[in-house]
Amino acid sequence: MKLEGTGIEGLVVDLQPLTQIMESNGFILGGSWDYERVTYDYKIDAPDKNVTYYIRVQGYAIEGDVDRGNAVVQLVTPLLGKHYYPHGVEYGEQEDFSSNLIERATKSIQNLKESLVQYQQS
Repeated sequence: MKLEGTGIEGLVVDLQPLTQIMESNGFILGGSWDYERVTYDYKIDAPDKNVTYYIRVQGYAIEGDVDRGNAVVQLVTPLLGKHYYPHGVEYGEQEDFSSNLIERATKSIQNLKESLVQYQQS
């Protein structure tokens, strides 16, 4: 599910402060990066047994290379997904998320935005 209207989509930030802020807020840099893209995931445990949700923030390099650490990254609309063992995480709109979970995820992204805007490039 796309987390629309958080204000994070379109932010342009240098990779180094972006990663520092993401990690200090519990987001883990995923191993699925390449020269042009970067992905950060935040794990949300649910009260239901064997249910885990993830917030995913992705971006792509508009300058430099991610692997060299000199990228300038533009963020895209974050996603909320549900993990299905053993298949992986589904981010589709057909997933059923509680309003409480959506509110919690949106608040996490808005907190990130507050930290990231000071590093935003124009």
